[in-house]
Amino acid sequence: MNESNERIFPMADEKPNVNQDILCVRFEGMPHTYFYLRNHVNAKVGDRVVAETERGPAVGVVVWDGLEGGIACTADSGETLKKILRKATEKDLEADRERRELERRAFALCCEKEKQYRLGLNLVAVHYFYDRSKAVFYFTADGRVDFRELVKDLARSLNTRIEMRQIGVRDKAKLVGGMGSCGRELCCKSFLRDFEPVSVRMAKDQNLSLNPAKISGVCGRLMCCLTYEHEVYKDLSRDLPKIGKKVQTSEGAGKVTRQNPLEGTVIVQLEDGREIEVGREDLQRRQES
Repeated sequence: MNESNERIFPMADEKPNVNQDILCVRFEGMPHTYFYLRNHVNAKVGDRVVAETERGPAVGVVVWDGLEGGIACTADSGETLKKILRKATEKDLEADRERRELERRAFALCCEKEKQYRLGLNLVAVHYFYDRSKAVFYFTADGRVDFRELVKDLARSLNTRIEMRQIGVRDKAKLVGGMGSCGRELCCKSFLRDFEPVSVRMAKDQNLSLNPAKISGVCGRLMCCLTYEHEVYKDLSRDLPKIGKKVQTSEGAGKVTRQNPLEGTVIVQLEDGREIEVGREDLQRRQES
């Protein structure tokens, strides 16, 4: 069984530099997005293009344009990229529609067979190689699954090679897609190439509620966007007194109960029980005096 984070499109031979004109392309049914050389193709975000892959030319959609900047700014300087071949023609789109129809039929067949074998797996997506020589079935399951008989049955019925690939819940969200609590398309579906580690500490550092319902994504894991501003909050918090520290204010001594890094202030509980908001500069002046 292949690992869920395996790069399915190995890199090509041409090495770009960091400033090279690149596009980020997402392929239907694939858990990753990929950087490509624009190759003088006049494509913009939302356009369907034909791009080189290890499985032959494939139709994908541009999800990010290097000329526009943004989160996914550039490929790594040492990364080698393949090329965009052309904007997709009607013939390209028709061939892609036929392949997706095969995938829908294979999905339905696998669901039917799975009930017969009672394997306890949850099928997520099916992806055919572009030359239709192989079909990859993505699924989730609580543990390991012995799907050898299912694979033999599917290979006979579909007359192609079969691969079963178990994935995690985050990869499932990336494959299926959806809307986040912010009202926008899931980051993992639209532009994120890889998953970064996310911890509860990141939520704490940003003074967010630790209610799981508020800091978890549709996958049930901590939201990937908790990483986006974490370093900014850490930098802004660095010269603020820590929570629990005793400080001197214009209204007397007290203890820090909360930080507000974006405002550069802290909430201080005075000895008489009152709470006041004190700025970074005021605290620094009193420490120096």
